[in-house]
Amino acid sequence: MDKKRIVVTGIGAITPLGNDLPTTWEALKAGKSGAAPITLWDTERFKTKFACEVKDFDPNDYFDRKTARKFDRYAMFACISADEAIADAKLDMEQEDRERVGVVFASGIGGITTFEAEVMQYDPERGPRYNPFFIPKMISDMAAGHISMKYGMHGPNYGTVSACASSTNAIISACDTIQMGRADVVVAGGSEATICISGIGGFNAMNALSVRNDSPETASRPFSGSRDGFVLAEGGATLILEEYEHAKKRGAHIYAEVKGCGMSADAYHLTASHPDGLGAKLVMTNALKDADLQPTDVDYINVHGTSTPVGDISEAKAIVDMFGDHAYSLNISSTKSMTGHLLGAAGALEAIVCIKAIQEGIVPPTINHEEGDEDPEIDYKLNFTFNKAQKRDVKVALSNTFGFGGHNASAIFTKVED
Repeated sequence: MDKKRIVVTGIGAITPLGNDLPTTWEALKAGKSGAAPITLWDTERFKTKFACEVKDFDPNDYFDRKTARKFDRYAMFACISADEAIADAKLDMEQEDRERVGVVFASGIGGITTFEAEVMQYDPERGPRYNPFFIPKMISDMAAGHISMKYGMHGPNYGTVSACASSTNAIISACDTIQMGRADVVVAGGSEATICISGIGGFNAMNALSVRNDSPETASRPFSGSRDGFVLAEGGATLILEEYEHAKKRGAHIYAEVKGCGMSADAYHLTASHPDGLGAKLVMTNALKDADLQPTDVDYINVHGTSTPVGDISEAKAIVDMFGDHAYSLNISSTKSMTGHLLGAAGALEAIVCIKAIQEGIVPPTINHEEGDEDPEIDYKLNFTFNKAQKRDVKVALSNTFGFGGHNASAIFTKVED
């Protein structure tokens, strides 16, 4: 079976840097941070008191009151980003075979805010009196369901869950769905909304979050010696993936081609990546093989780069091991330094960053690095694009995502050549 070409025809996002994609992208290029003190509840007793919240978010701006009651916050972000991407793609469902349009949408955790609210109000004296929407709001596949119901998309429909690799796996699954001939178009992405008592408290318990409370905007500092954990974030991001001939036939604007994808497992530890980056190297190797590209073809890597002590070292080692001398010719950046870590939505957002880098010839920076703040285990001959965006003709961009449980997923995007 000949391999089908799969292209991106629409993109959308709601993030801590902006409530749409254009605003987010301008902030990324400018090196702005989305971190600030948490406003969603009182953090007095928490070790970490800040996060990357979506700013000025009012559900009533997007949903009527009756509809909003059925949505967890993560599902709202999913639908908002999907609406933007579908509009951007000019995807007219009246003209499409609805049975050939699918949705694969990820969330690493799903409706944790709903779960938390329902459990916290349980009264043993009264017994269980849960909201009838409790379960549908909580489950992590419901974002895909909401999108398909709104637009009448009858094709394959499900969610993917692989922690912080979840939405890259959604992209991979969407591509596989098109390759297998089960759909012509797939709405793919991820969303997350875990900035809540149990989310912050849980990650604090495992010492995963930065505690730089006196300076939230500088807390996410990937590849710097003083990094002390990631900054939790929320939001959603969506890509419209389409079979190339189908996109050309309807005259769609094409942003980039999904050239190849890879997956691997560290098979090492519950939360830590392999110290030598073995799984990271393998997933990049698999993605390049799938794309039929050589390491020297890659111009830019949007790294997982969460700002954790172990993870940043292992990924940097994997890049040097994988790319050899070419590693020092690459642009590398972690946009989590600005957006924070969107967990299950990170892969979709960072895929869009790669696509925008290709489109505009600009690599967004890794912010918050200070001269003298080096880690002796990181090779600073690598170009981490510290602090300021750099112009570059990006023809091939690689996006890495690694999740708790050792789940690794990478996707490669390229300029479209007819």
